Amino acid sequence: MIDQHIGVQEYRKRREALLRSLKGAVGVVFAGEGAPPLVGRWSPHQHFYYLTGMKAEHGAAVLFDPKSPDPTNRCILLLKPRDPEAEAWDGYRESISAELRAKTGFDRIRRTDLLPRLLLGAARRSKRLACLHPFSTHKAPVSPDLAVFREVSQRVVGVSIEDQTDLIPSMRAVKSRAEQGLIKKAIEATAAGLEAMLARLEPGVNEAVLQTVLEATFREQGGTGAAYNPIVGAGLNSTVLHYNDNDRVANDGDLLVVDAGAGYGGYASDITRTYPVSGKFTKRQREVYTIVLKAQEAAIRAIKPGVEIHEVDAAARAVIEKAGFGDFYIHGIGHHLGLEVHDATPLGPLAPGHIVTIEPGIYLPDEKLGVRIEDDILVTPKGSRNLSAAIPKSVEEVEAQMKRARTR
Repeated sequence: MIDQHIGVQEYRKRREALLRSLKGAVGVVFAGEGAPPLVGRWSPHQHFYYLTGMKAEHGAAVLFDPKSPDPTNRCILLLKPRDPEAEAWDGYRESISAELRAKTGFDRIRRTDLLPRLLLGAARRSKRLACLHPFSTHKAPVSPDLAVFREVSQRVVGVSIEDQTDLIPSMRAVKSRAEQGLIKKAIEATAAGLEAMLARLEPGVNEAVLQTVLEATFREQGGTGAAYNPIVGAGLNSTVLHYNDNDRVANDGDLLVVDAGAGYGGYASDITRTYPVSGKFTKRQREVYTIVLKAQEAAIRAIKPGVEIHEVDAAARAVIEKAGFGDFYIHGIGHHLGLEVHDATPLGPLAPGHIVTIEPGIYLPDEKLGVRIEDDILVTPKGSRNLSAAIPKSVEEVEAQMKRARTR
């Protein structure tokens, strides 16, 4: 029921920290409803998973009631009522018991049909309701907590609804040692996938074959598969930022951009490397590649606590613009990484424990030539550490790696 990669006590500490941050306001975090049968694998809202480590409990919720007179009622896990018929299709649901409380780390577990009554009582005590979910997404025009809070506000006089949607992202942004370890494992699986893929990379191979090798290796390494749909783009496709078809043949003379990351223990990695299909960079390819690499190195050097991400972007952009390719660097420098590949983004500057991607690129469609290089960087108290530094990326390292892979 609970993901074993991170212990129950860490999840409990996260909930306690959120309870303190609410400063007396009431909050509810929802897992979300399950996917229709046979549609695909369901996963909970990442806020819920971050606070509980529970992957399979669709329809569940956590109620934060800071002003409850009973301390054991200040954080309540709510699970859907048992349904034997549904369980035959979707899996067994445990009964509420002392054993379940020990497994989950919750002192109080109730059924979701009690949420309206519990929420009314909490609202009467606090008079403040804190929205923790994003107000709207492409999946939900109105966040689940805002929807229930509107109903409560009609029944409890003097209740205010507050925007506290930055609280959990700020917590998620600072990765614990356990989280850092899982992301490192994901990166190691990605490195193995790239190595295996290079053994199959030769003129005439289809991008789909390379993607298949990547994803199979991610799982062989103990990962949960790809953290996102890999980008495997050769030739003109190397210039398309979010190319996803992965169905073209890679030809001699092409560059191949591979943007892929394994998932491990619920956490994502995100790595990009650019390879010459022939095994050797041409003079022009080497020129552009070297500029991108220098831009990335400048950006990584700029990373330290207190720096804004736009300052890191500026360091890379200055290198590319000086080389005359400013119009061909058409995206930002990167994003936070964690439970999601584009993870919850906190307000403010970088801080120790943040993990960000650094991924400058130059894209020249007229030349069918695209280069992007991406690494996953941990912000440390005095600077940064490249978690994916072991994956070859200099011109010489890449060519040597490709030669080794092809002679196995």
